Amino acid sequence: MASYQLSDGVQRDKSILDTALPKSNSFDDEDAGDTYHGSFKGHTKDDRADMNRMGKIQELRRNYRPLSAIAFTVILQGTWEVLMTATYQGLVDGGPAGLIWSYVWTFFGFTFVMLSLAEMASMAPTAGGQYHWVSEFSPPKYQKIFSYFIGWMSTLSWQAGTASGPFLVGTLIQACAIVAYPDYAPTNWQGTLMVIAVTILVWALNIWGAKIMPVFQNAMLIVHVFGFLAIIIVFWVLNPRASAKVTFTQFTNSGGWNSMGLSLMVGQISAIYACICSDAAAHMSEEIKDAGKTVPRAMISSYFINGFLGIIFLISYMFVLTDVEAAIDDATGYPHIWVFTQALSVGGVVGLNVIPTVLIFAGTLSYNLSTSRQTWAFARDKGLPFSDWMGKVDKDLHVPVNAVTATCLFTIALSLINIGSDVAFNAIISLNVVSLMITYVFSIGAVLYRRIRHPELLPRCRWSLGKWGVPVNVGGFLYSCHAFFWCFWPNTTPTDPVNFNWAVVMFVAVTIFCGIDYVVRARKHYTGPVVLVEGWKE
Repeated sequence: MASYQLSDGVQRDKSILDTALPKSNSFDDEDAGDTYHGSFKGHTKDDRADMNRMGKIQELRRNYRPLSAIAFTVILQGTWEVLMTATYQGLVDGGPAGLIWSYVWTFFGFTFVMLSLAEMASMAPTAGGQYHWVSEFSPPKYQKIFSYFIGWMSTLSWQAGTASGPFLVGTLIQACAIVAYPDYAPTNWQGTLMVIAVTILVWALNIWGAKIMPVFQNAMLIVHVFGFLAIIIVFWVLNPRASAKVTFTQFTNSGGWNSMGLSLMVGQISAIYACICSDAAAHMSEEIKDAGKTVPRAMISSYFINGFLGIIFLISYMFVLTDVEAAIDDATGYPHIWVFTQALSVGGVVGLNVIPTVLIFAGTLSYNLSTSRQTWAFARDKGLPFSDWMGKVDKDLHVPVNAVTATCLFTIALSLINIGSDVAFNAIISLNVVSLMITYVFSIGAVLYRRIRHPELLPRCRWSLGKWGVPVNVGGFLYSCHAFFWCFWPNTTPTDPVNFNWAVVMFVAVTIFCGIDYVVRARKHYTGPVVLVEGWKE
């Protein structure tokens, strides 16, 4: 009987591959010297080799080049925009000085994570990302169950993160309305309608505008840089400022923790949120030309570009945040609006707030792209319910339309929860960071295992850590575990249903659901992408 030789020496029955591998017309490429599954050009010889090694069909159009790949990741990660709009927890637990120093150590720790992920993206440039890497590099007897679990965690992480984008855009628009009309009192249902409107626009643009999206991302990169400069100039020219001693040494513990050190650990979630998602480029691997080289370079370049802009922005922001308590209690719910009002008129505040609103909307477009590709890839490997539907690609648009639609429907469903309780909505959104951290832990742990136990079986890659692989992987694994642990802590103590961190409940609930789905359905249908890796052995 024909069998399939895996990279770790395990053989699988041919029938498994027949079930798992999608059928497609293939053509012989003279340059590649082998049969390449796909239907159109736009890829390099190395792309063909990578896709053949992984047993994947080229169904998506490779229209991203090095600059647009960097722009895509920079805009999606949006570090300085996140530091402007999502620093509440860090300001409560740590204050200005705590935010600055926690960002420094978080950026340093995440550097090990990002470098580890970048190398894996070069080894296996696939839209599946973490769950594929776990499947390929884990110990053979755990490959199936580990990759299935991480596939679910990755899917839910990106889905929850995608829902946060329209929510931010909607609430930033409401913030402008509050500034312009002080008597306006926003309601949850109005915010939900804004989320739905933004989501519908994202859905339309990512289906029918996919071909021009790289050009749009390049344009947004320019806005990202010049918008940063505009806001920084306002801060340093027009705003009153605190002293350097206060900015860099005044720590606050407004969360009620029994020590400043514990407060800083709890507050670092703001910095963590600003540093994640550089792996977004990996989920676009099958749409990036020369992915094995371009994707890791895009991940690294975007991480350091955003990191540099982020530290400059954060220091500037903390200098002009002269009254932390007043900023936190601002009627809009956004401390940066309070900062703007100290320097600008109502029109100026609204105008300046348009910059992060537009950029976060652009990031939402990118986030939806990355999320839908990850979801599509997992469905392609039969990891999700309704996989046959979500795993399809439109033959005319070369876009996974059903996965984009499912992602937008999920966002709308979450927004409806917000009508009844913003606590429940925020609890689901909190899955974003927690679930992403566990995917980092498992994927980096898997490649570390393979590097130590069977280094000769690691795939060829064009961006390698070389002799630094083990220490970098160890650093990335340890920091991911550290971040995962602190993501479960509530913002303040004692806790109540409003300030409780529901991430732990949601994480356990999703894990149980994942286990039930595996027993009932997936164990019969899901084999894991590793069964397609490499070639046949008769």
